[in-house]
Amino acid sequence: MAIKIISWNVNGIRACAKKGFLDFLKNEKPDVLCIQETKASQAQWPKELLSEEGYEIFYSDCQIKKGYSGVAVYSRLKPRSVSTEFAVEKFNVEGRILRLDFGGFVLFNLYVPNGSQGEERLNYKMEFSEQLMKECEELAGKRILICGDYNTAHNEIDLKHPKANEKNSGFLPMERAWMDRFLQSGFVDTFRNLYPEEVKYSWWTYRAGAREKNVGWRIDYVCVNQDLAAFVKDAFILNDVYGSDHCPVGVLLDESVLG
Repeated sequence: MAIKIISWNVNGIRACAKKGFLDFLKNEKPDVLCIQETKASQAQWPKELLSEEGYEIFYSDCQIKKGYSGVAVYSRLKPRSVSTEFAVEKFNVEGRILRLDFGGFVLFNLYVPNGSQGEERLNYKMEFSEQLMKECEELAGKRILICGDYNTAHNEIDLKHPKANEKNSGFLPMERAWMDRFLQSGFVDTFRNLYPEEVKYSWWTYRAGAREKNVGWRIDYVCVNQDLAAFVKDAFILNDVYGSDHCPVGVLLDESVLG
């Protein structure tokens, strides 16, 4: 048996609910489903999504703008603690962070800011990413899993048109350099580690039939630290799942991780 953890930017939980979200949950039966960009407060969630048997739902909503950002977790596993915060307050108001401690490992569900709306937002994204590394340093000795929409393609293999996007946020040298440092600090990109040559994407613009042409980016990741890497049995990208401009990504962990 394995623990199945899936991450999916749903680009609006209310919209995704109309495009098969509940069927996906029932069919895949993940132990933990992390979703990003819910674009809804708890009160706005479709009622049919709130009572799926066996799951507890945890939320972090945007506090400053309606219909923006937001993350949530469906979990069959019982967390010992749940947090929606980093140590720096300015990162806590947009609903981008959920941290669940399952005892055997700590899980971060993150919606990393998009840096394409100008220099201020790019700086915010980079500061958020630096703070993530500091948060992980505080968890030294624990097994850590960080999943979500990182809003960065790491290497040329991770997007269809790398040369054309070298000056666009999501593939800027500074963003890619942060990914380098993050992985060098002791984290593993689970999919790329297991499938170093495989070309698969997790996001496609809605424009120009990009998904049908597979003109995409791999910007959704499940990364683990070295302490957890030995428990990873497989990693996957579910390209055939629609309902959003992103598709789900995930890992299987050996159940022994919970002790």
